[in-house]
Amino acid sequence: MPADSVIQATLALRKTLAGLKFPAPADYVYRPLDYAWAPHEAYLRRHAAAGARKVLFLGMNPGPFGMAQTGVPFGEVAAVRDWLGIDLPVGRPEREHPGKPVTGFACHRSEVSGRRLWGLFRERFGTADRFFAEHLVHNYCPLLFLENTKLGRNAVPEELPAEAMAPVNVACDRLLRRMVESLGVTTVVGVGGYAEERARAALDGLLVTYAKVPHPSPANPVANRGWSEAATKALVEQGVWS
Repeated sequence: MPADSVIQATLALRKTLAGLKFPAPADYVYRPLDYAWAPHEAYLRRHAAAGARKVLFLGMNPGPFGMAQTGVPFGEVAAVRDWLGIDLPVGRPEREHPGKPVTGFACHRSEVSGRRLWGLFRERFGTADRFFAEHLVHNYCPLLFLENTKLGRNAVPEELPAEAMAPVNVACDRLLRRMVESLGVTTVVGVGGYAEERARAALDGLLVTYAKVPHPSPANPVANRGWSEAATKALVEQGVWS
């Protein structure tokens, strides 16, 4: 089964990343593949279970109120619980920033990026089953990096030293290639420029086409001026959607 192959590769990634240490600004590192494995595995078993996934939407890494809480890529709590139908127990990181606690599906904060992304899919496809018939969503890197500041600023992978990220990229490349090959992905859509760049590097040599949509983060000015419309326009213009 395609899902079994992806799950085994994901477990291998989790094991590889377990012993890695990171310098500032990655003062706190959340590993949702460890403490939120139950919902992540359920996501893969339910939505990567059978048939080809022609389009893979690829994000960068978890958000503090998304995948860090639910274990699901872009996993805004309401979207995961109410649209994807997943609601399972979640543990806690080994070391937690006091301003960014993990409360799992009890989290009352909304991950704006996830709300926008899954909201677009819900608007266009109606049901999760219709969306997942030919699509899947994945985060390239499964680690959340938080800075040791009062609010626990989210440090993106690009801000970390290249030597610290090199082994992470090797391991994440391996999982992404396995996912694309196992699921028969023909198009990878980078949700933001970083994800597209990593996909092109990881999948070099494979017969895959690439596309990109603006990142739905509120930190992106484009996303705050009608992200759903901008993303749909980009996908249609690039031939991903008709």
